Amino acid sequence: MISQINNEERDYKLEAYDYLLDPSLIASKPSAIRHESRLMIVRNSFLEEDCLTNKFTKNLLDEFREGDLVIVNNTKVMKARLKVELENKTLVELLVLERSHECIWLCLAKPAKKLKINRKLKLKSPLAQDINLIVDGVDEETGGRFIKFPENITCLNSMNELLDKYGEIPLPPYIKNSEEESFHEKSYQTEYATNPGAVAAPTAGLHLSKSLISNLKKKGVIILPITLHVGYGTFKPIDQEDLSNLKLHKEWVSVNKEVVEEIKRIKKTDRKIIAIGTTSVRALESCYSHEINDFIPIAKYVDLVIKPGYEFKVVDGLLTNFHLPKSSLLLLVSAMIGRERLLDLYKKAIKEKFRFFSYGDAMYISPDSLLEKK
Repeated sequence: MISQINNEERDYKLEAYDYLLDPSLIASKPSAIRHESRLMIVRNSFLEEDCLTNKFTKNLLDEFREGDLVIVNNTKVMKARLKVELENKTLVELLVLERSHECIWLCLAKPAKKLKINRKLKLKSPLAQDINLIVDGVDEETGGRFIKFPENITCLNSMNELLDKYGEIPLPPYIKNSEEESFHEKSYQTEYATNPGAVAAPTAGLHLSKSLISNLKKKGVIILPITLHVGYGTFKPIDQEDLSNLKLHKEWVSVNKEVVEEIKRIKKTDRKIIAIGTTSVRALESCYSHEINDFIPIAKYVDLVIKPGYEFKVVDGLLTNFHLPKSSLLLLVSAMIGRERLLDLYKKAIKEKFRFFSYGDAMYISPDSLLEKK
């Protein structure tokens, strides 16, 4: 009993989510064929064969049943990384995060200290004329800068058009960019990415090829999209050791009426709801209203924190990647199957040379492996 209490206490300590990873296992490019990435299948811990490590993503076809509901995140990664020039010709890098108001956008800057308020910046591209920007303010929470763009850049669509001409795909720093930019423009997007707004890919979806999606639909699996624009919170390191009152950066989520009605219908049957990626989990769980004890459509910013002890209302299973140590994504997956079990599975994945992080291999957490509700 004391051991159990100690384990539960450790669930709320950041250092309990650390693990050692050989850097050679960090994938710098994806599987050549999306559905041929390796797949670890997690089963009920009481089964003799509680974990399979000899599968590929295409084997999800054998896991999902006719009538199951699979939810994908259709956000599209914008070319949100910009290089701007100061008056003295020094280059500074911006990462466009989100609109603040009017044509003012919050951006991370590197090095930020060069960007004093009212400083003038020039945005250049061989494909278009120069654009003048101005530093409008400093954001205390992120350390970023509020940047004034041209007056017509007041929504995601207009910003996305500008970024298509001037920007680059913002790859995570652990992906060694040895490929052409055009390679990542395709490979760092899901096959169903349609809504521009993300600054990082919902990476579990990178495993789903057009042919796998087609075969799942032929089997009778229902596939519906939600939107969560992956933002700053996904890659911001957690900076507090005590996780009991953890807060995360908000992200824009849209779950429409059709998806909500399908969730309600599925919950009355023996079929399951499978999330493709932790972003889909966060979006789906955010559409549960505690006030009315029901699921509702949403289109708003959410800051839901999912960590051990969380009781899932919507999601029954999850396809996900192998995540960074001490990340909020590890907390979410631990909430599904338990922190100690997850770290044991990661040890197994490391031993068997699975590839980690955004371009890495996948883990399928089957519905029978979830912790029982208390």
